[in-house]
Amino acid sequence: MGWDRHLLAEGRACRLGGVLFADCPVGPVGHSDGDAVAHAVIDALLGAAALGDIGRHFPDTDPAWADAAGADLLARTAALVAAGGWRIGNIDAMVVTERPRIAPRADEMRAALAGALGVPSSSVSVKATRGEGVGPEGRGECVTALAVALLLAPAPGGDA
Repeated sequence: MGWDRHLLAEGRACRLGGVLFADCPVGPVGHSDGDAVAHAVIDALLGAAALGDIGRHFPDTDPAWADAAGADLLARTAALVAAGGWRIGNIDAMVVTERPRIAPRADEMRAALAGALGVPSSSVSVKATRGEGVGPEGRGECVTALAVALLLAPAPGGDA
C-alpha cells in the first residue's frame, strides 16, 4: 500500500496520475512534479516487492529528481519491480481532493498510469472522493492519494 500528500499552491502545474489538469489554478508542491497519485502507486509497488520506499530510490535530496515527472518515476519503479521477478497484477488508487475534479478524467489517468507501468488499463483503477470541508483536503489545501498494488510472483520453474 502507498500513501502520499502534497500541498497545493497557485502557479504550480497540476499533474496527477500522469495527467495534466491545465485548467486547475493550483498544483501540488514537491521536489519532483508532486504527482501524489504516481507517488502513492510507486510506494505501493515498492512495498509489495519489499524494495523500500520512494525516498530510498528517488530521494528529494538528490537534484537528479528535481522536477521529475511522476510517470517517469513510475516507469523506473515498474522496471525495478520486474527486475525482481514480479509482475503487476493490478493497481487500485484513491485520490482525495477538492480540486481538480478527478472523476471526469479518471479513465485518462488509468491509461496514463497503465502506460507508465506497461500494463493494460483494465489492471488500473482510479477513484476519487472529496474532503467535504473536513481536514486539509476538504479545505482545498492539499491532495492526498492512496494506492494498493497486487504483485504476482513467478511460479516455481516458470513465469507467473
